[in-house]
Amino acid sequence: MNNHNDTPQHQGLRQRLVNSLRTKGITDEKVLDAISKVPRHLFMDSAFIRFAYKDQAFPIAAGQTISQPYTVAYQSQLLNVNPGAKVLEVGTGSGYQAAVLVEMGAKVYSIERQYELYQKTSQLLPEIGYRPYFYHGDGYKGMPKYAPFDGIIITAGAPHIPKELLKQMKVGAKMVIPIGGDEGQKMTIITRLSEKDFERKVLGDFAFIPMLAGVNG
Repeated sequence: MNNHNDTPQHQGLRQRLVNSLRTKGITDEKVLDAISKVPRHLFMDSAFIRFAYKDQAFPIAAGQTISQPYTVAYQSQLLNVNPGAKVLEVGTGSGYQAAVLVEMGAKVYSIERQYELYQKTSQLLPEIGYRPYFYHGDGYKGMPKYAPFDGIIITAGAPHIPKELLKQMKVGAKMVIPIGGDEGQKMTIITRLSEKDFERKVLGDFAFIPMLAGVNG
């Protein structure tokens, strides 16, 4: 599986997806440009390839989903990534969000608790030209060894803000995290203002799979 599986038809469908994201309010050109380049169909089981550029989530391995492109775009826009920024992603999943961040120039450290997904994604992404740092572990603990980060992005619904992750933010860093239980989450931005002070901004409603502690596999 490599980039020659990315046809002009796929590129056209991606452009249509980008246009649809613009109409839904995504304005960050860096995000839209990254989404226009990442071959989302390569992240999906072949049965779903014809749905790859629809703006919706789809099932992948280990009972997880590949996020809806709008959600990926929205979280990436909130994170406001600059080239060279060091970003921690909690929940590698399909790897699509990580690829978008890499395409935006971020240095991505991605942690996944499901061994099956970690294995699949850490093999797939380098094959198609994306090289984030992959780690199999507990997202609630983050990656203290590589901290502090310029940004943290959580791709699962967290019941609360993980304290360990707050410690791993640089002053000025943002964390984009969906907070809530099974009934849905509120997208939340945490900004570290100083060593001790954090600001919380609560935005719209989303539905993510739950963020679980520990590791699997």
